[in-house]
Amino acid sequence: MNQLLFLFILSPLIAFFVVLFFNNKQEKSISGIARFITALYIVAAVAAALQWGFNGFDPVSEQFLIVYKTEGFVFAIAFYYDHITAVYSITGALVFFLVVSFSRFYMHRDEGFKRFFITLLLFLTGYNLVIFSGNFETLFTGWEIIGLSSFLLIAFYRTRYLPVKNALKVLSVYRLSDIALVLVMWMMHHLTHQNVSFTQLTEAKNMAAQIQPGGMGLFIASMILLAAVAKSAQLPFTSWLPRAMEGPTSSSAIFYGSLSVHIGVFLLLRTYPFWQDMSGIKMGVILIGASTGIIATLIARVQPTVKTQIAYSSAAQIGIIFIEVALGFHVLALVHFAGNAFLRTYQLLVSPSVLNYLVHHQYFHFKPAAATAGKKWRNTLHTLSIKEWNLDSFLHRYLWMPFKWTGRKFNFLETRPAKVLTVVPAAVLVYALGSETSPLQFIQSAIPVISMSVALLLILYSFASRKSARTAWVYLLLAHFFIISGVIANRELVDWSQVSMYGSGVLLAGIAGLICLQKIHRIDKNISLNLFHGYVYERKQTALVFLLSAIGLVGFPVTAAFIGVDVFFTHIRSDQTALIVLMALCFLFIELAAIRIYCRIFLGLHKKPDHPVAYRSS
Repeated sequence: MNQLLFLFILSPLIAFFVVLFFNNKQEKSISGIARFITALYIVAAVAAALQWGFNGFDPVSEQFLIVYKTEGFVFAIAFYYDHITAVYSITGALVFFLVVSFSRFYMHRDEGFKRFFITLLLFLTGYNLVIFSGNFETLFTGWEIIGLSSFLLIAFYRTRYLPVKNALKVLSVYRLSDIALVLVMWMMHHLTHQNVSFTQLTEAKNMAAQIQPGGMGLFIASMILLAAVAKSAQLPFTSWLPRAMEGPTSSSAIFYGSLSVHIGVFLLLRTYPFWQDMSGIKMGVILIGASTGIIATLIARVQPTVKTQIAYSSAAQIGIIFIEVALGFHVLALVHFAGNAFLRTYQLLVSPSVLNYLVHHQYFHFKPAAATAGKKWRNTLHTLSIKEWNLDSFLHRYLWMPFKWTGRKFNFLETRPAKVLTVVPAAVLVYALGSETSPLQFIQSAIPVISMSVALLLILYSFASRKSARTAWVYLLLAHFFIISGVIANRELVDWSQVSMYGSGVLLAGIAGLICLQKIHRIDKNISLNLFHGYVYERKQTALVFLLSAIGLVGFPVTAAFIGVDVFFTHIRSDQTALIVLMALCFLFIELAAIRIYCRIFLGLHKKPDHPVAYRSS
């Protein structure tokens, strides 16, 4: 089983790096490697299931690698295999092979052929890390990789306006689920004082009931539910699913029809031993699933586009699966998952052919429906469903706009005096932290909250800024300084190795990103965030380096800052509500602000008139 797990995780990752050395015209080699890996994946998935069955169907839990370890914290890559993993791995293997085989012809001569298969292999790596994960740290690593690959495939047609805009919109919901998982790990650490594996969830549940009934355990279960709801497009986040269909049809099939959209279901199944006795959480899962099933079905029945119909139909079925999980019908939920995944994959892959047939049929056989007397409630539901129940505008107005409004109130940070004055609180903070007799001793206990508040304000300014990209980027880097200072001030004994681990990754990414922005600025002296510049068309290497810098700045697993984020959260006590809220908001918006800068400068419509210009709508 050790060798099979090694094959599942490392083979797609090795293929990912191998394909990087091919050029876009070598389509047979690129698709051949991808097909070989997915065929090998099928063999490995079936072999793992058979071996597991021959060993008596006992769950297998193994620790693969300890990445970082201190006296009170362990970051380990651990694997777990049971009936849930078996179903998800076999279903995933078959779907991956079908989509890769279809894409070798569907993506033929596309300028992003190589980029498509690279991203698909990256997604396969993240998917395997999630379904084979034995603890929250491993699951979170794969969770983040799935989110990044999803963003890249939605924005695949990156010279168009809507794919880029919708990719950022989907990423914002994904980031919300990421932060929910981080908070799960944070509270679980304070509950158990260790990094628990999925085999210890029952013990953790009993511990939560003894220590603080209805407190820590309820918070952890609520964050698990939030992460699952956001990732699986349940209410009120359902509207991101049709927006994610901007990518190629084959990527829509594997992401938003079959595998990625069911990861929330996997999270509920995997953590069920922890929340199975919490009637409030179970009722919440049932209510969310039922309301999503009803509303998404109504929306799907009146949508004019086939992808939107399939997206909402899939969300409705996932809502029913949520109910099955909450009621304990896990075998039925797994069968339902596999059936829904194969059906949506088939529907999306054949949708271009079906549309061609239906257009031909309608042209020759169209007959208008007979007029019938309508009813108020029926017309109201029809209108609401046409407008998708205004879910998109609801999220935009009440979830994101308050933070954008706050960020715009700090537009004065763009002025030269403000840039100089921002150094003052940083210098005062350094003095206060380093001096035992500082004049700020009387507010020493408030320094973590003050520092984290300043960091959040700088991040929100960058998130809402429409002016200089370089200034917004520098403020994001400066915000990390205040985050680190807040964590240091919250600890009596500071482990400087952890600070250097986090700070070195952030600093490296920040400097690399600033160099990239400076290179683009030299071209025409204008890289404001007020419009899309589309420089990926002529500066592909710079765009790639800046993307790596952006994800490195937010703690994606490309630098040591990824481990540092998890460690930093453990330094905040469970009773420090204000501090954990501020820190969670910082890490929520810092990724959105960084990726937004990447989208505005490198993606979207071509800025120069001598380049081909895509239509605003895809």
